[in-house]
Order: sequence, then C-alpha cells, then structure tokens
Amino acid sequence: MNRRASLALLMGKQKKSIPKSTTAAAATLTNTFDPYTGIWGFEQAAHLLRRTTFGPTYAQIKQATSDGLDATLSMLFENQPLPADPIYYNFENDPNVANGESWVDEPTNFAITGLNGGRKRSLQGWSFKAIRESGMNIREKMLLFWHNHFVVADTNDSRFQHKYMTVLRENALGNFKEFVEKITIDPSMLQYLNGTQNSKNAPNENYARELLELFTIGKGDAAGPGDYTNYTEDDVVQIARALTGWRHFDIDDLTQVQASFNPNRHDTDNKQLSHRFNEVVISDAGADEYKMVIDIIFQKDEVARFISRKLYRWFVHFDINSDVEANIIEPMAQMLIADNYEVEPTIKALLSSEHFYDISIRGCMITHPIDYLFKIVNTFELELNPDILQEYNILRRLFTAMVPLEMVMYSHPNVAGWKAYYQAPQFYKIWINAVTLPVRMNYSDALSEGFNVSGFQVKLNVLNFVASLDNPADPDDLITEVASILFAQPLAQEQVDSLKSSHGITNPEWQDEYLDYSTGNTSLEPAIENKLKGLIKTMLKMPENYLM
Repeated sequence: MNRRASLALLMGKQKKSIPKSTTAAAATLTNTFDPYTGIWGFEQAAHLLRRTTFGPTYAQIKQATSDGLDATLSMLFENQPLPADPIYYNFENDPNVANGESWVDEPTNFAITGLNGGRKRSLQGWSFKAIRESGMNIREKMLLFWHNHFVVADTNDSRFQHKYMTVLRENALGNFKEFVEKITIDPSMLQYLNGTQNSKNAPNENYARELLELFTIGKGDAAGPGDYTNYTEDDVVQIARALTGWRHFDIDDLTQVQASFNPNRHDTDNKQLSHRFNEVVISDAGADEYKMVIDIIFQKDEVARFISRKLYRWFVHFDINSDVEANIIEPMAQMLIADNYEVEPTIKALLSSEHFYDISIRGCMITHPIDYLFKIVNTFELELNPDILQEYNILRRLFTAMVPLEMVMYSHPNVAGWKAYYQAPQFYKIWINAVTLPVRMNYSDALSEGFNVSGFQVKLNVLNFVASLDNPADPDDLITEVASILFAQPLAQEQVDSLKSSHGITNPEWQDEYLDYSTGNTSLEPAIENKLKGLIKTMLKMPENYLM
C-alpha cells in the first residue's frame, strides 16, 4: 500500500477499505463488564499486552498465552522496585557529581553553565530506559497515563521533575484520593500551576480550577452563568483560598526539593462552597486544609465516573456512548467507590472484562508515538550499546525523536494533556496526519537500516527476530506469524501473497535457502537478511502497524 493510501486509511477517507476493527469499536455494545470467559489464545494475549505494556516480544506473548488471563494479570500488576536514579552521561562540569553518577540529591547551581541541560538530557534518557526495561508490567503504561492526567511542564529544575515522576510511579496503582493529595503539594505542580504564588493576599486560582476541571470531577454541562453540573466558579475561588500557604521549596533551604507550608501566607477565614458541594463551609485547618478540600470533592460520585472515563479512553477506546456509559463506566465507577478509590482492582476488572476482549476493540486505537516507537524497539529487542553512558545517549536520541510526532514527555502542549485523549471528534486520529505519518515511516526505515551513534550501530537484528519464530522457513507461516506479533487483526491471504512476491520470499526457493542458511551456510546470510529486512520495513509501514 502506498503512502497516500496508508494516510487515507488511517484518517478515515477510504471507509470501504477500513477493517471492522477500525470503525466499529464501541459503537454497538454487545458485551459487558462481566469477567471474560471466552477463548484465551495468542490473539487475546497479544491484545492485552499491547494495551498494557510497551512493545511485547514474541516470547512474552507466548508466555501470556500459556499462563492464561489470571496469571498474566498477576504478572502485569506485580510490584516492582523503582528504577535506579538517573545519571549524567555527557556532563562533566558538576563539581559535586561525576559523569556516570546521579545528581538527584545534589543542589542545582544555575551559575554552572550547562548544568541543568546536562540533567535534562539525563532525565530524558532515564525515562526511556525505564520504558525499555519495563517488560511484562503495567506500571510504566500507568505512569504515562498519570503523566498525561496530572500534567506538569516548564519546570526548570530537573530534580523537581525526577521527584514528580517518582510520585507518579509510587502511586500509579494505588489510591486515587491519596494520589491527588500528594500531587497537590508536589513541588513541580506547585510551580507549574502557580500554587507557590497562591497566598491570602493574592489568591491564585490556577490549581484550584484544574483540580476540579481536569484532575478530579470535571465540569459537567453548563447549568447557568458560572455554574456547571459539578461545581461553580465561586467554588474555584473558595478552594483557591483553602489551598493558600504552600510553596515548592523551603525558603531557608533551597537545596531540598520539597513542599513547605507557611501559615502566614494561608487564608484562615471560612470558605463557603456552593450548592454543588452542599454549601459546606471549610474552616481553617492550616497545613491540612488541602486534605479537607479533597475529602469534600471525593464525596461526589462523579469523581469515580470522571476518572473511569479517562482510564477507558487510555486502555480501550475513545467512543463512550450511552451503552458504554451505562454498562462499562458506571460499573467501573461503583467499583472504585466501593474500594475507596483503590484503582488497581478496577483496572484489573476492565482488562479482564468481556467488553475488553470483544473483536471490535482489537485494532480500534491508533498507537501513540511512544507506543509506536517501543513497538519496534522492544518487540524486536533492539540491541543498545552495553556501556551505560552510551545507552543513555541512544535512548535520549530516541526521546528527542518524539518531538516531530508531537508526544514529548515533560512538555505537554497544555495542562489538559495530549489532545488525542480529549479532543472530539478526532481523538486518536490526531496522532496521524500528512506530517507525522512520513516521520513514522522514516523512523522505522532508520531502525531497520541502522544508524551510527558514537561508533555503535543501532539496528534491528531481523535474523535473530525471525529465528525465534516457530516456522520461518515457510513463507506463509513466516509472514502470518510476524503479522500476529505486530498487528491487532490478521492479514488477508491476498496481503500475505503480495508480501511474499514483493520480497522474493516464495517457495520452493525460500524454504531451501532459509533451511540451508539456518544449518550453517553463512554465505547465504546477506541475501536472507536483505529479504527479511525488506519484508520487515514494509510491514512496519503498513497501516495495520499503526493500530492496536
């Protein structure tokens, strides 16, 4: 399929050609939140791992198939230690920290030229290193979800960003209410949404507004001037007053990345909330008053529905129609409420639900750029330089490759996050356009052909990848098996036939060549590798590869 046809398919301009999985999605709900009891095979296991991990390997999918749904979920939700702290990989001017050592506990001296730039590059490489090493575990997928939910950006001190990411990881599968409490006084959040400027003499409403609109309960429909279904504009004002007094550092100890409360900056008068919150009055509670605010918000069941919809759009599909609302979102919300906002049981229930495994759900998402990249990096087990400094260097280059694809960690376009998860009616289609699709294709070509980083060739090893398959000597089995790993839906036979003929992988020649090569005839390696490289390059650029 040529580039124009690929773009048309992904952007919905050739409706007759689009497989059912790209159009049906959640439009007609024929299943429920009840536990899935259907067939558990390779396709179901691959679907679960694609949605919960970054680039599952063939071995991981086979393991999940063999283990079954319950055991796979247990593995996905196993507690993991935090990744090692980020290190400098190319900065030697910090008098307190050597190259190859961590800087997270050392003060940031902006008088040292390039210091924070060196730390920023380190943080970027570290972030992608954690994704690359995440394996069969959901935490990094949840970390990215929360990073897009509790957005912070424009933070100059990389120590703040590291602390923020640690808070996300530590709470990724914990209690949502407690998570909101911690993020409210996180130093990065206090800086980003002006909490540190919020004082009794100059109240700042930025965080109070986003706490309600984006982080917990949502606006709901307009009900009148300054009045929404879930809160009023005056509630924003009063909650801002209740949150006064917090700073993103201790003014007497700038070396520490921590929040501090100054009672002299806190508004001690009563705060009267509206009818949306039963006209409750918030009395002075000093440093604990922000917890009172969150307690009041979480008394409203709409909080559970709001976060359930966001989780659904992250893991399942954007289309939340009346059937999905009643049969999926509402049961999720009620489970969250019953579990006092522990999120893990609800996410597990969603991922083991009848609805999640419906055929219409497989392939209904367009992969976001980070998923797309690691679908190549991890699925093909891309080898990186074993020297950790050079590994950081390569991963940081991959991090910056996300810039033209418009998904850069630590740099969201606005406080609402990436548009693909809230902007109707396009939603996920935002990820693919006439600019970003060619960039994706160029990246997959570059990884297939290889590129040099400080003397190390970064390149997919297609020979090793294909050797791990069950029957690579048979052209049909080879292509069908690769497709089952990469694509959410199987290829039609005419597509398989086209791929075989286009790349010279047809019997009896291919079977004879591959069997001869695999039994020791190394002279055939260049020809075998070129054919496989061409095949993989083509399959990575097929529209099916951008769907999951």
